[in-house]
This record gives sequence, C-alpha cells and structure tokens, in this order.
Amino acid sequence: MRILITGAAGFVGKNLVAELRNRGYNNLFLYTREQSLEDLEEFTKECDFVFHLAGVNRPKAEREFMEGNYGFTSELLALLKKHNNKSTVLITSSIQAELDNSYGSSKKVVEDLLFEYQEETGVDVLVYRLPNLFGKWSKPNYNTVVATYCYNISRNLGIQVNNPEAQLMLCYIDDVLEEFINALEGNPNKKDIYCSIETTHTIKLEDLASLIRSFKESRTNLSIPNMNDVLTKKLYSTYLSFLPQDQFSYNLKMNVDNRGSFTEFIRTADRGQVSVNVSKPGITKGNHWHHTKNEKFLVVSGQGLIRFRNVNTEEIIEYKVSGEKLEVVDIPVGYTHSIVNIGANDLVTVMWVNECFNPEQPDTRFLEV
Repeated sequence: MRILITGAAGFVGKNLVAELRNRGYNNLFLYTREQSLEDLEEFTKECDFVFHLAGVNRPKAEREFMEGNYGFTSELLALLKKHNNKSTVLITSSIQAELDNSYGSSKKVVEDLLFEYQEETGVDVLVYRLPNLFGKWSKPNYNTVVATYCYNISRNLGIQVNNPEAQLMLCYIDDVLEEFINALEGNPNKKDIYCSIETTHTIKLEDLASLIRSFKESRTNLSIPNMNDVLTKKLYSTYLSFLPQDQFSYNLKMNVDNRGSFTEFIRTADRGQVSVNVSKPGITKGNHWHHTKNEKFLVVSGQGLIRFRNVNTEEIIEYKVSGEKLEVVDIPVGYTHSIVNIGANDLVTVMWVNECFNPEQPDTRFLEV
C-alpha cells in the first residue's frame, strides 16, 4: 500500500512514520514544508491512502490559520480529484473545532470541506477531532503544555500555571498511532460522522505541573512514579524524552568504607527499595535479623557465602552464590544472616528489601550468625 502523509516532519507525522515502518509499511510518500506542490501532485497520483496531518497551530498572524489549514487542504483535495484518486483521506482536526476562536474556526471549515468532498466523490473521509496530544518528539511552546512543562522542568526553567483548576483532556501519541493504523486497515473508531481516539485522560493543570516536577525530583529521592496509573506512566515516558542529552545519567550516593560500598538505587512507597552492595574479598556483612523486614539477595559478580541461623537454634544454613549462576536468595524473618566474599574479586550483590529504610524504626537486630 502506498501511503501519503502530509505534515510528515511534525509531531504526529514523525511518530506515525516510525510506527508504520515498524509494522512493515515502507512505501511512504512523505510530504513536508520543504517540498513543492509538484511533489504533492506526484504523490496524489500514486497514493492509496492519505494521512492529512499538515496544519498550522501557532502562526504569526491569525489569518494564517485559514490559509494554512483550509487553503492547503483545498489544494490537496483538488489534486486528488484531478487524478480521480479515490483514496481514503484521514484528517486530524481538533476538539477546538467546536469553539469560537480562529484556530477552531479554521478546523471547522476544513471539516466541512472534507464532508463536501465525501458527498461529491463518494470517497471515505475520516475526520478525527483530537484533544491535546502529548508524547515524544513534540515541541515545547508549540504542540502542547505537556511538552513545555517537560522541557522547562527538565532544564530547571520556570513554568506558568495560569489556571491551576483548568481540566485538560490529553491523548497519548501511541494511542493515536494505534487508532490511525486501525483506520488504515479498515477499522476506524467512527461514531456518526466523526472519528475519535478511544483512550483519553483528564488532569488538572496544577496536578500536571506537580506530577512532572515529581519526575525530576525522583532522581534525588530515588522514587519511582506510580506505573500502575496509566497517565503517569505515559507522562513519565514523555518527560524522559525531553531530558537534555548531557543529562541522561545521574549520580547516586555511595556509602563507602574499607569493606566496600552500599548504594541505594530505587525507593518506592509500596514495593520497598533496591540497593547495590559491594564487598571486598574476605569481608563479611550483615550479622543481623528482622522481625518483619524481608530481603532478596542476588549476587551478580564474584563469589559469596550467605549464612543463616534461626535465632532460636544453633544450626547454621549456608548457600554458596556466584555471579556465574544468577539465583535469588530470600532472607526470611527470624533468621540472623550474613554474606561473606569468599572470592578473589569484589562481590557485587543486588539487594531488595520490602520497605524503605526508616532510621527511627530500622527493624534490624544485630546478632552473629
């Protein structure tokens, strides 16, 4: 199938092109602002489906809304008619088409133009009224407030929250792509004359700002956002896509002494914390037990011996562990335990504990194994 995509270099266009290629659609006619109407004419002769994504969002003058949205769409449809091309045309409109503003008005007349084209030619027309979109490759101060907040907060720049109580309706780019490819394959989500993206999200502007700030803070407090919340998960992925290229990494606080080091990696409110423990050869760590706190040890490098003793008995249980065979060792409550490096190199152990360390209630009782 030969697919024409106008606005192929824009936010939606870039994502759509990437996913179409992921799915094996490689015969793509990509139309951008750098190309001529002669290129567009050639594409409209050949294409079998049209994604009409090109449009004007933030012009220098309001008249450009109508020129860029209505004018270009008129040219596109005229070329399709000229070549008697009956390809389905999918167009991105906006929920603002219902509002009385210059942008919304330009989108509404484009919708009407598409429906007239459908009536005249019998061609299938798919008009998607989209809410605020967000996701990777969007432009700050252009596409969406999400992009602006992610860009600014990740760079320690200020943001404006003009109307904290304002409710935003958001739609994630991956959900848009899924629906668009469904439409390409003959199964659009169409109700009456309009099409829509089934999955949308609502959030207050002040809550959006607070959530994105928390993503930045997670690098210092080692927290992980609540990935069980679908919107949070999508927003966090978007935030990471805006990180400056020289700031993909961040330092952790290493607690270092002559025995090795202990470094917290991740802390969560409901799933405990993960740390990395490094022990020098011959070093023993631990020799304590817990009432309720429980742990998992995973040696990823070196050779170690994990020793247990039920605090009520004298019997010692031993597990030899090695980075050459990854296995998780549970640390049950009521057992004093230790781990000793029995190898010639550093022993590196990933340790998970079911609760974050609280110095006021450590639940750690020291006792030699």
